[in-house]
Amino acid sequence: MALISVENLGIGYLTKNGFLRAINNVSFQLEQGDSLGFVGESGCGKTTIGMALMGLLPENANFFQGSIWFQNKDLTIIEEQEWRDIRGKEISMIFQAAMNALNPVIKVDEQIIEAITAHHPELSSQQVKNRVNELFDLVEIPAQRKSDYPHEYSGGMKQRAIIAMALACNPKLIIADEPTTALDVIVQDQILKEIKKIQNKLNTSLIFISHDIAVVAEVCEYICVMYGGQIVETGTRKEVFCSPKHPYTRTLLSSYLHLDNQEDIKVPDIRETPDLIIRSSACRFCGSCNCQSIQCTSGTPNWIDFTSTHKAYCFKDNLEKKNDE
Repeated sequence: MALISVENLGIGYLTKNGFLRAINNVSFQLEQGDSLGFVGESGCGKTTIGMALMGLLPENANFFQGSIWFQNKDLTIIEEQEWRDIRGKEISMIFQAAMNALNPVIKVDEQIIEAITAHHPELSSQQVKNRVNELFDLVEIPAQRKSDYPHEYSGGMKQRAIIAMALACNPKLIIADEPTTALDVIVQDQILKEIKKIQNKLNTSLIFISHDIAVVAEVCEYICVMYGGQIVETGTRKEVFCSPKHPYTRTLLSSYLHLDNQEDIKVPDIRETPDLIIRSSACRFCGSCNCQSIQCTSGTPNWIDFTSTHKAYCFKDNLEKKNDE
C-alpha cells in the first residue's frame, strides 16, 4: 500500500475575479522510501500541492474534488486538531526561505527542542537533548554552533538547520519546496547531497518541488511535470529526461542551457499562459503547443501509457506526430 495516494485532486482559490482552479485532476502515489519530484514553471501549482499535503493552504483555498489518502485518512476532510498530530510528526516540510522559517530571537537548538517536545511530551529533557545532538550530527553542523542565533549562521547552515527541524520527529514524508533556490551553486550541491543521503539513510519518502530541471533530476527517482495546474507527464527520471513525450516537457528540456552546446541556443517561446478561472476541458498547453490540432481546443486529452511508469496527458495523434519529427 502506498504511503500517500492522491486521487483526482482539485484545489481552487476564491479571488476577486472568480474561482481560480489552481489544481485539476492531479493523481499520484508515493511508496515508502521513494522520491518524487514536481517540476514546472512558476504558477503551475507545485507549491499548492505541497501546502495541501501539509494542511497549510490559505483561507481562500478549498478542495473542490478528489482525495489525499495518508495512513487511512483523507487529508482533505480532517480537522485542524488532527493536522496538529500529523504536521511535523508524520509529514514535515523544508521551506524555501530558511531565514523566514527560523525565529530570529530564539537559539537554533531551542527551536528544534520545541519541535520535538510539541509532539513527544513524554521524552525527558536529556532524551530531547540527545536527539538534538543526533540531528546536528546528521546535517553536519558543528556541536559548538548549535546554540547560535539564526543570524550567526550562513545561508547553507540555516538550510541545514531547517532540514534538522524537518527530521526532528522522524517523519514518514518530507516535502522540500525549492530548498536550494536562494543558495549559491556550491552550497546548493552540498544541500542536495545532504538531503539525498539522509533520505537513503532513514528510508524517508521525499517530495521535491522545484522549477530547476537539473536539481530534480539529481534528487528524485520519479518525476511529475506540471503545467497549468495539471500533471502533463510522469515517469522515472530516465524516462522523462531521456525520452520526453509531452510537448511541454520537450519545451521545458530544450529551454535548459547545456554547457557543452552553447551555439545557436534558441529558447522556445511559450506564447500564452492558461486562464485558470475559465472552466474548460481543452488542453491547457494548446495555446503554446507546436503540434496542436483541432481536437486540442475542443476535446479533453487522455493519459497515454508508454510503460508501466511512463505516461503523458495528451492526444495520441499529436504525440505520434511530435515523435516523428
